[in-house]
Amino acid sequence: MKAAVLTISDRCSRGEQQDLSGPALVALLERHGWTVTARATVPDEIPEIRAALEALRADAAMIVTTGGTGLSPRDVTPEAVRPLLDKEIPGLAEKMRRDGLAKTPHATLSRSLAGVRQDALVLCLPGSQKGAVDSLHSVLEVLPHAVEIIGGAQHD
Repeated sequence: MKAAVLTISDRCSRGEQQDLSGPALVALLERHGWTVTARATVPDEIPEIRAALEALRADAAMIVTTGGTGLSPRDVTPEAVRPLLDKEIPGLAEKMRRDGLAKTPHATLSRSLAGVRQDALVLCLPGSQKGAVDSLHSVLEVLPHAVEIIGGAQHD
Protein backbone atom coordinates (compact mmCIF):
# COMPACT_ATOMS: atom_id res chain seq x y z
CA MET A 1 0.00 0.00 0.00
CA LYS A 2 1.11 3.52 -0.80
CA ALA A 3 1.47 6.33 1.72
CA ALA A 4 2.71 9.91 1.71
CA VAL A 5 4.09 11.95 4.62
CA LEU A 6 3.49 15.68 5.02
CA THR A 7 5.45 17.67 7.60
CA ILE A 8 3.73 20.87 8.67
CA SER A 9 6.19 23.24 10.30
CA ASP A 10 7.15 26.85 9.77
CA ARG A 11 10.74 26.28 10.92
CA CYS A 12 11.28 23.07 8.93
CA SER A 13 9.81 24.63 5.79
CA ARG A 14 12.28 27.52 6.11
CA GLY A 15 15.21 25.17 6.74
CA GLU A 16 15.75 26.52 10.26
CA GLN A 17 15.09 23.18 11.94
CA GLN A 18 15.68 19.61 10.85
CA ASP A 19 12.55 17.53 10.33
CA LEU A 20 12.84 14.52 12.62
CA SER A 21 9.24 13.33 12.69
CA GLY A 22 8.72 13.02 8.92
CA PRO A 23 11.69 10.67 8.35
CA ALA A 24 10.77 8.70 11.49
CA LEU A 25 7.25 8.16 10.16
CA VAL A 26 8.60 7.10 6.77
CA ALA A 27 10.87 4.55 8.48
CA LEU A 28 8.01 3.16 10.59
CA LEU A 29 5.69 2.85 7.61
CA GLU A 30 8.34 1.14 5.47
CA ARG A 31 9.14 -1.33 8.27
CA HIS A 32 5.47 -2.31 8.21
CA GLY A 33 5.23 -2.87 4.46
CA TRP A 34 4.04 0.52 3.23
CA THR A 35 5.60 2.17 0.19
CA VAL A 36 6.13 5.87 0.84
CA THR A 37 5.58 7.52 -2.53
CA ALA A 38 6.15 11.13 -1.52
CA ARG A 39 7.22 13.49 1.24
CA ALA A 40 6.62 17.20 1.50
CA THR A 41 7.10 20.01 4.00
CA VAL A 42 4.90 23.09 4.22
CA PRO A 43 4.51 25.97 6.68
CA ASP A 44 1.62 26.27 9.10
CA GLU A 45 -0.61 27.97 6.54
CA ILE A 46 -4.06 26.60 5.76
CA PRO A 47 -3.94 27.09 1.95
CA GLU A 48 -0.51 25.46 1.69
CA ILE A 49 -1.54 22.52 3.88
CA ARG A 50 -4.65 21.94 1.78
CA ALA A 51 -2.77 22.20 -1.53
CA ALA A 52 -0.10 19.75 -0.36
CA LEU A 53 -2.69 17.30 0.91
CA GLU A 54 -4.48 17.32 -2.44
CA ALA A 55 -1.23 16.92 -4.38
CA LEU A 56 -0.07 13.99 -2.23
CA ARG A 57 -3.45 12.27 -2.44
CA ALA A 58 -2.98 11.73 -6.16
CA ASP A 59 -0.60 8.80 -5.60
CA ALA A 60 -1.24 7.59 -2.05
CA ALA A 61 -3.90 5.55 -0.32
CA MET A 62 -2.94 7.20 2.98
CA ILE A 63 -1.52 10.59 3.88
CA VAL A 64 0.11 11.02 7.27
CA THR A 65 0.71 14.56 8.45
CA THR A 66 2.96 15.56 11.34
CA GLY A 67 2.76 18.91 13.06
CA GLY A 68 0.26 21.63 13.71
CA THR A 69 -2.03 19.66 16.04
CA GLY A 70 -1.10 21.48 19.24
CA LEU A 71 -2.47 24.60 20.88
CA SER A 72 -0.16 27.36 19.68
CA PRO A 73 -1.67 30.11 17.54
CA ARG A 74 0.16 28.76 14.45
CA ASP A 75 -1.14 25.18 14.92
CA VAL A 76 -3.83 24.99 12.22
CA THR A 77 -3.62 21.48 10.81
CA PRO A 78 -7.06 20.30 12.03
CA GLU A 79 -8.64 23.52 10.76
CA ALA A 80 -6.98 23.02 7.37
CA VAL A 81 -7.81 19.33 7.02
CA ARG A 82 -11.23 18.90 8.65
CA PRO A 83 -13.21 20.78 5.93
CA LEU A 84 -11.61 18.56 3.26
CA LEU A 85 -12.70 15.31 4.90
CA ASP A 86 -15.67 13.41 3.56
CA LYS A 87 -15.83 11.40 6.79
CA GLU A 88 -14.07 11.69 10.12
CA ILE A 89 -12.85 8.56 11.88
CA PRO A 90 -12.97 9.58 15.54
CA GLY A 91 -11.96 6.13 16.80
CA LEU A 92 -8.46 6.44 15.35
CA ALA A 93 -7.83 9.84 16.97
CA GLU A 94 -9.33 8.60 20.24
CA LYS A 95 -7.07 5.54 20.28
CA MET A 96 -3.97 7.63 19.55
CA ARG A 97 -4.81 9.97 22.45
CA ARG A 98 -5.73 7.12 24.81
CA ASP A 99 -2.50 5.26 24.11
CA GLY A 100 -0.55 8.50 24.42
CA LEU A 101 -2.05 9.10 27.87
CA ALA A 102 -0.30 5.94 29.08
CA LYS A 103 2.98 7.79 28.41
CA THR A 104 2.22 11.45 29.13
CA PRO A 105 -0.71 13.50 30.41
CA HIS A 106 0.05 16.00 27.64
CA ALA A 107 -1.57 13.63 25.13
CA THR A 108 -4.87 15.07 26.34
CA LEU A 109 -3.94 18.30 24.59
CA SER A 110 -3.45 16.71 21.18
CA ARG A 111 -5.84 17.72 18.43
CA SER A 112 -4.95 14.73 16.27
CA LEU A 113 -7.47 13.96 13.57
CA ALA A 114 -8.29 11.09 11.24
CA GLY A 115 -10.63 10.82 8.31
CA VAL A 116 -11.30 10.03 4.67
CA ARG A 117 -10.65 12.41 1.77
CA GLN A 118 -12.19 10.87 -1.35
CA ASP A 119 -10.15 7.65 -1.79
CA ALA A 120 -7.46 8.32 0.83
CA LEU A 121 -7.11 7.86 4.56
CA VAL A 122 -5.74 10.98 6.28
CA LEU A 123 -4.05 10.93 9.69
CA CYS A 124 -2.97 14.17 11.39
CA LEU A 125 -0.33 13.44 14.03
CA PRO A 126 1.65 15.53 16.52
CA GLY A 127 4.80 17.29 15.40
CA SER A 128 7.24 15.81 17.90
CA GLN A 129 9.09 12.75 16.69
CA LYS A 130 8.06 10.67 19.71
CA GLY A 131 4.45 11.83 19.62
CA ALA A 132 4.14 11.22 15.89
CA VAL A 133 5.73 7.76 15.97
CA ASP A 134 3.82 6.67 19.08
CA SER A 135 0.53 7.89 17.60
CA LEU A 136 1.05 6.12 14.28
CA HIS A 137 2.24 2.96 15.99
CA SER A 138 -0.91 2.85 18.13
CA VAL A 139 -3.19 2.54 15.08
CA LEU A 140 -0.85 0.88 12.59
CA GLU A 141 -2.45 -2.56 12.72
CA VAL A 142 -5.88 -1.35 11.55
CA LEU A 143 -4.69 0.96 8.77
CA PRO A 144 -4.42 -1.65 5.98
CA HIS A 145 -8.01 -2.73 6.64
CA ALA A 146 -9.20 0.90 6.67
CA VAL A 147 -7.42 1.62 3.38
CA GLU A 148 -8.93 -1.49 1.77
CA ILE A 149 -12.45 -0.43 2.76
CA ILE A 150 -11.91 3.15 1.61
CA GLY A 151 -10.63 1.77 -1.70
CA GLY A 152 -13.86 -0.14 -2.22
CA ALA A 153 -13.11 -3.61 -0.87
CA GLN A 154 -16.25 -5.42 0.22
CA HIS A 155 -16.31 -6.84 3.74
CA ASP A 156 -19.14 -8.71 5.44
